[in-house]
Amino acid sequence: MADHAPDALGTRTIDRITWRLMPLLGLMYLIAYIDRQNVSYAKLQMVGDLGLSEAAYGLGASLFFVAYFLFEVPANVILEKVGARLWFTRIMATWGLITVLLGFTQGTAMFYVLRFLLGAAEAGFFPGVLFALTLWFPQSHRGRMVGWFMIASALANAVGAAIGGALLDLDGLLGLRGWQWVFVATGIPALLLAVVVFFILPEGPERARWLPAEEKKWLADVLAREAAATPHTEHANPFRVLLDRRVMILALLYVAFPLAAYGLSYWLPTVVKGFGVSNTVNGFLNVIPWIAVALALWWVPRHAAKTGETTWHIAGPALIGAAALTLSVVVPGSALKFACLCVAAAGIFSGQPVFWSLPPTFLRGATAAAGIAAINSVGNLGGFIAQNAVPWIRDRTGSDLTPMLFLAACLLGGVVMVFVAQAVLRRPGPGTEPDMTLARR
Repeated sequence: MADHAPDALGTRTIDRITWRLMPLLGLMYLIAYIDRQNVSYAKLQMVGDLGLSEAAYGLGASLFFVAYFLFEVPANVILEKVGARLWFTRIMATWGLITVLLGFTQGTAMFYVLRFLLGAAEAGFFPGVLFALTLWFPQSHRGRMVGWFMIASALANAVGAAIGGALLDLDGLLGLRGWQWVFVATGIPALLLAVVVFFILPEGPERARWLPAEEKKWLADVLAREAAATPHTEHANPFRVLLDRRVMILALLYVAFPLAAYGLSYWLPTVVKGFGVSNTVNGFLNVIPWIAVALALWWVPRHAAKTGETTWHIAGPALIGAAALTLSVVVPGSALKFACLCVAAAGIFSGQPVFWSLPPTFLRGATAAAGIAAINSVGNLGGFIAQNAVPWIRDRTGSDLTPMLFLAACLLGGVVMVFVAQAVLRRPGPGTEPDMTLARR
């Protein structure tokens, strides 16, 4: 069973690791997420400048996820071998450089190539952090830590919304278009932070200078007891985990969340622009949904940890998100529609930290690195689907909000898959005893 660290030493250890590690990881994810989402603001000018249709631009934006899918598992296996510090430094430096280059895109082909390269550069970051958290935190703390980490994505969307519109309004400064400023100004921070990561991020708890010896021993003992008490799958060849039915089911389940998340966040600036506001006002209005997301990401994982319940802390928020997306299409008035989209955003994101507490309950070591990456890479194909389906539906219907019905249907499919996963996790995986973690919850 997980150790809930009731003693003073355990509490002190978890607090120290949290405050030393999570702000840096959160800042890294904040910048990563801004660099993913800047295309949603650049689109407002870039489509016209490059002569693209909404669907063609959506294809270019979505090529990020194709590369992400192809390179995610190998990247995370490499991370497990070389360590988080070196690999995260490489990831941030390359994605920062490519983001800056996007600001000097000359045509459609260059845009497509750079978006693909951006996905290849960033592959391994999010699942790499999830794997790294298994080395630093006992199981009972991981859902909340993933929640803290993902709050950075909400802050990134809020910050990105605030600065995205403002950067567009820099149009003409130093001879650059507004969409060029969006890419250049959001790529430089990643390059700078890569240097910080190289010098500050520890390779692991045993190498952390700021962690006293007694706290290192406490953490090592707790993680060892958890590993001994919980059935795990660990393959000599970590890529064999791709054939594990539990990994495949969780990957299919996870598709619904990035699909809805990217579909909403990518299209939200366009929806708000349809309300008749300026670029700058559009940006600041788009801060509001992400404040709601941050609050939900703070509360839901904590409530799940307090109650010990997992299934409905994944399925419940998704149901709320689907209902709110549907209502955004049918309720009257811009204010009510926008309020529904704020609730939908909170529902889409807030169950994900609880979801990510599941894979480490049956995977360990390099197999865990590969399994987490596989789930994330397949799931993020939802982003590819969303960034092509949403503009296609919009072009076919002429409505900015009709695509929300498609996102709602996908979320409902994810809810059904939660209960399919519950049934699968009742049965033993290859070479393990039955894992009852989700089923008993």
